[in-house]
Amino acid sequence: MSTRREQLLPEVPSLTSLYGQAVARSARLMVRRPGPIVARLPEISYRVDDVRVDRAQLAAYQHLLGEAGSDSLPAGYVHVLGFPVAMAVMAREDFPLPLMGMVHVANQVQQRHPVHAEDVLTVRAWAQNLRAHRSGTQVDLVTEVGQADGLDVLWRGVSTYLAKGKPLKGLALVEAADGGASSGAYPTDTPLPEATANWRLGASTGRRYADVSGDRNPIHLSGLSAKLFGFKRAIAHGMYTASRALAAVGPARGDAFTWEVEFRKPVYLPGQVALNLTPSDAGTTFLGWDPSTGTRHFSGAVQPLP
Repeated sequence: MSTRREQLLPEVPSLTSLYGQAVARSARLMVRRPGPIVARLPEISYRVDDVRVDRAQLAAYQHLLGEAGSDSLPAGYVHVLGFPVAMAVMAREDFPLPLMGMVHVANQVQQRHPVHAEDVLTVRAWAQNLRAHRSGTQVDLVTEVGQADGLDVLWRGVSTYLAKGKPLKGLALVEAADGGASSGAYPTDTPLPEATANWRLGASTGRRYADVSGDRNPIHLSGLSAKLFGFKRAIAHGMYTASRALAAVGPARGDAFTWEVEFRKPVYLPGQVALNLTPSDAGTTFLGWDPSTGTRHFSGAVQPLP
């Protein structure tokens, strides 16, 4: 039984402010010896009521990602709405892992009912499932979005993050794929499929997605800022590539579906991505890779909910 306490926030937090807090926290840890880190997540969930869609932002998102210009919110855009609330949990002083430098390794979404631009929404977010990983520590951030006048959850997302090189004592090691069930769709020892689309991603891709999502993590914005966190160049947002693949699936995904993605290797900018979509009676699987090297960047699946 969960002992989480729910805290109501007055508004959706500013991502710019949250990144500022995260950078300041990292700087404090660099100049003083940290005390022992407790392998325990904050027992709190954040809730924001009266969340409304910015239609200009929605239109810009749909245009950039290749989604149809309609009042039905793409599942990736609902992630954008809820992401700042989840990030506020990670930015807390009692969150055991450093926000800056964490790697988004997988995402699982249940789109249970359509979400519309005119809906007034409630967003909840919390952290769970802190566990050891061979490369550090993983944690899941859960976000639920529902209508403000009801208890039904319309959309539920679980984002898995890895803090590389940050092991915490007392956690059980979980030996599993970094992603979810989607990782089995394209085993790494099988030949690459035929590309059904090719993307050319310019150096400004990270900044353009930041403009429509608000996610201005320095690793996505420029080569200079990305190098501060160990990347040779800026990398594309994982949710940009996943959401663009979802847009390519199009109406075949239906109104209620699951959407899973595993992020394997970063997409450096500028760069190219070959995309394969394979439809079947069970849904559509997708794979993105570098056409010049064969490096597999991400894979996933979209399946209708029963």
